[in-house]
Amino acid sequence: MKLLHAIQTHAESYPQTDAFRSQGQSLTYQELWEQSDRAAAAIQKRISGGEKKSPILVYGHMEPHMIVSFLGSVKAGHPYIPVDLSIPSERIAKIIESSGAELLIHTAGLSIDADSYQIQTVSAEELLENEGGSVSQEQWVKDHETFYIIYTSGSTGNPKGVQISAANLQSFTDWICADFPVNGGKTFLNQAPFSFDLSVMDLYPCLQSGGTLHCVTKDAVNKPKILFEELKKSGLNVWTSTPSFVQMCLMDPGFSQELLHEADTFMFCGEVLPVSVAKALLERFPKARIFNTYGPTEATVAVTSVEITDDVISRSESLPVGFAKPDMNIFIMDEQGQPLPDGEKGEIVIAGPSVSRGYLGEPELTEKAFFSYEGQWAYRTGDAGYIQDGQIFCQGRLDFQIKLHGYRMELEEIEFHVRQSQYVRSAVVIPYQPNGTVEYLIAAIVPEEHEFQKEFQLTSAIKKELAASLPAYMIPRKFIYQDHIQMTANGKIDRKRIGEEVLV
Repeated sequence: MKLLHAIQTHAESYPQTDAFRSQGQSLTYQELWEQSDRAAAAIQKRISGGEKKSPILVYGHMEPHMIVSFLGSVKAGHPYIPVDLSIPSERIAKIIESSGAELLIHTAGLSIDADSYQIQTVSAEELLENEGGSVSQEQWVKDHETFYIIYTSGSTGNPKGVQISAANLQSFTDWICADFPVNGGKTFLNQAPFSFDLSVMDLYPCLQSGGTLHCVTKDAVNKPKILFEELKKSGLNVWTSTPSFVQMCLMDPGFSQELLHEADTFMFCGEVLPVSVAKALLERFPKARIFNTYGPTEATVAVTSVEITDDVISRSESLPVGFAKPDMNIFIMDEQGQPLPDGEKGEIVIAGPSVSRGYLGEPELTEKAFFSYEGQWAYRTGDAGYIQDGQIFCQGRLDFQIKLHGYRMELEEIEFHVRQSQYVRSAVVIPYQPNGTVEYLIAAIVPEEHEFQKEFQLTSAIKKELAASLPAYMIPRKFIYQDHIQMTANGKIDRKRIGEEVLV
């Protein structure tokens, strides 16, 4: 695989160059390559062989050994599943069950009861105790074999695993390195946890181009003073994040070119880039170029791009997500699956080598979302949009799937877990989106009988239960209590009416 060979070349040519920095720790290209070799050899000793290579869970949060474990897994011929420390244990259990994983590598201590999952566990340190050893390049994950699996929200209450092949990833990484100004050993920001596919936008283009990945952890993000001190010392060139994260940074007037002297490229994905954010960045970072991109996890991070300039801003109330990457085709289709002409709104459909092979162990879900179109593998995004003069404009979700702060989730999954609470008789989750962008979630609840005297006590109890099964970003911020759920004449939940009432 070209990506792995590139990392190997950097390890041989620039062995002492930092490949990775996080939490005061660093990892050179030579260390990354040699340690991932040892990890691969140790993995092969621990997992029985066979034609079907089971995935490996890598559990942690931006530790250097996470990257070692990723590469060690694929060198051993196994796809990996990144699992952040913020993921609740119940959700991890479902991922283990649905994926058929045989091994869990933890890089930051084990805060879950692994024994109850019936899976072999090992620390990254234990793997690296394997003295010497490597594996044949013939064993590496290659071509259409799965390289990694990202678990996203599912409408049944269970997460679903998006399989990204080596060929999918290579197509994406080649595009970023060819069409964006990221080459030349630059320092990339990594802000997204590795269980979120936005992290792929910085991780692998960085390693393929011989750059240095500078991770900003969750603890730093939650403490702006520490965050800005770290950014100032980072020597950052390439910024990748959701628009929400940079918008938070822009609230501080000190976030400017004076703070990040070397910043020359901003890349955004995961949610809508507001015009106001783009304008502020152009003003505060006059030496930098800004790129807006779009793409679902199922199409390997991003498949469109456009450079945002003053001219682009002046021509539209909402920013385009740009032109399709050269090896991809993007269509707008109606409900019957027929292509629509320019300017007409419909569903965005993506076809080409970036499209995932489907959902792991979910043939029915795969058949529903993926199909063959004009000889190419295609994916129905469920996103509404239109094409004008070759550029794609995205206009939100066609269904109940939403994006909140860059995370894609199914409202039905959140509702499923809210309804499991002992304090809830019925519930509907409504996105609050005053300007077209989801700002937070509201849960409209018909409660069961309970002992609490105050609504805030009831809310606290429900949130505590949800924290055991949902990541924090999927838990509604606001709870409203009602005596019944509005229904339409045909017996369906009247979401529109409920939304109008709770948002008054």
